Amino acid sequence: MKAYLLSLGAGLLVGVVYSAIGVRSPAPPTIALIGLLGILLGEQIVPVVKRLIGGHDVAGFVRTTCAEHVLGPLPGGEPAVSRGPASRSPARSDEPS
Repeated sequence: MKAYLLSLGAGLLVGVVYSAIGVRSPAPPTIALIGLLGILLGEQIVPVVKRLIGGHDVAGFVRTTCAEHVLGPLPGGEPAVSRGPASRSPARSDEPS
């Protein structure tokens, strides 16, 4: 339920920003695509800042994990980062077990 409320809050915030800059919703395709790019890039800010604070390798993380998330799989079906079964991400709390 928390994820739904946070999503609603984010949507309200975007609606306020759209209103402030004079864009009607649904936004024209170019504006909407740029907004989606901003969302993809914005999702990477928290992990990058955590790595900076923790003193971990940020450049390698951006080139691999962030790039794969933002750009999607590489042509030919090869993932940007090789992942074995042991490195799968844990189940998210909003997914059924």
